[in-house]
Amino acid sequence: LRRSRYLQYAFQENLDLFDDAPPPPSCSNPNWTLDCCCGDEEIIFISLMCGYLLANFFLWNSMLLKPMRLIAVFVHEMSHATACWITGGKVSAIEVYNNEGGVTKYQGGKRCIVIPAGYLGCAFWGMVFVVLSGDRTASLISACVFLFALVVSLFFAPNRVMVLLSVGFCVLTVGFILMDRLLFHPLLQYLTLFYGVFIGSFSIYDIYDDLITRTVEGSDCHA
Repeated sequence: LRRSRYLQYAFQENLDLFDDAPPPPSCSNPNWTLDCCCGDEEIIFISLMCGYLLANFFLWNSMLLKPMRLIAVFVHEMSHATACWITGGKVSAIEVYNNEGGVTKYQGGKRCIVIPAGYLGCAFWGMVFVVLSGDRTASLISACVFLFALVVSLFFAPNRVMVLLSVGFCVLTVGFILMDRLLFHPLLQYLTLFYGVFIGSFSIYDIYDDLITRTVEGSDCHA
């Protein structure tokens, strides 16, 4: 009987200690103490981002990343066009060239906003792709915005390279959306993360190349 009472007392004491313990952190809401970090998703995200950065560094000038450099130029030029529309201007043409240059022909708008919008917009959209790649629905939204921009560019006197680039990346992105829905779930998130990392890296390189290492007549920095 005495042993039974002792076990009952010890069991009750353990229950009291359990009741006093703080509740487990909620991972469904923002938690700035990082109690829920890092799970499998965070590790995969960080690993992929580091892998993409390394791939960009070592393969930057290779033909393998040529399409990505051209699509980054497209984002640069589309940012000029967007700034022109926002400030009341009119865009007549959006062109991307095979030498990784581009031009947005426009009239009106605020020149002091349109000119730097290429560099800033490229950095901004790179950040948006990276941030939205962390969620399935958000990555789908970012992919749809990207597709919309590609389709819109076709209505503004695009050159041959711009047409091939828009059609090619539309097919690629739609293909990833379908595969994500039908075959493998995080596939679209991996693609949008790669878009974001590369476009963001390109914006840094573009600013450094045009502002620090050289000055090209006709570039945005020269303007």
